[in-house]
Amino acid sequence: MTYSKPAPTGRWIVLTVLVLLSAALIGVRGFQPLTALAASAARYLDTRHGPDRTVFDDDSPAVANLSGDLLDALRRAAEDAAADGVEFVVNSGWRSTDEQERLLREAITKYGSEAAAARWVATPDTSPHVSGDAVDIGPTDAAAWLSRHGDRYGLCQIYRNEPWHYELRPDAAQDGCPPLYADPTHDPRMHR
Repeated sequence: MTYSKPAPTGRWIVLTVLVLLSAALIGVRGFQPLTALAASAARYLDTRHGPDRTVFDDDSPAVANLSGDLLDALRRAAEDAAADGVEFVVNSGWRSTDEQERLLREAITKYGSEAAAARWVATPDTSPHVSGDAVDIGPTDAAAWLSRHGDRYGLCQIYRNEPWHYELRPDAAQDGCPPLYADPTHDPRMHR
């Protein structure tokens, strides 16, 4: 019997590339402690959600720190979607306050003002990602599946401009999902 090593996952490939790039940079920028390099690689993997991050990845803070009810609903939906050949990928789930602040600063730079950025990124104080109450699902076929079937699980798209952003609305199974806000600037929760 011959043993063959399993193919590396996307996460490990990215980690390997980051370690090799970091090692190359040591020669250019001087020595950095290995723990700093490892921390940078881990932060990258936690914030740049790869294709292997599903709603079942309990080892990922982005998944494990989602609210229990939201995660249960996502897992039930993902199991049913899999029967239709659709896989849910968590593009973004729970975020730390620091991560949300970084995303907001990047959006302000990209869109030119806080007001324009607010259409896409909430403050750390108002973001349902920081509280573990929101998840961004991909790829597009998974978001489309949730758009058609999510209310059965209480999973609702909240913003018209973000077809990937879902939150739990338990009453949706009986009453349907609430009307969409055009974008987060129209959501009263964002004006605290």
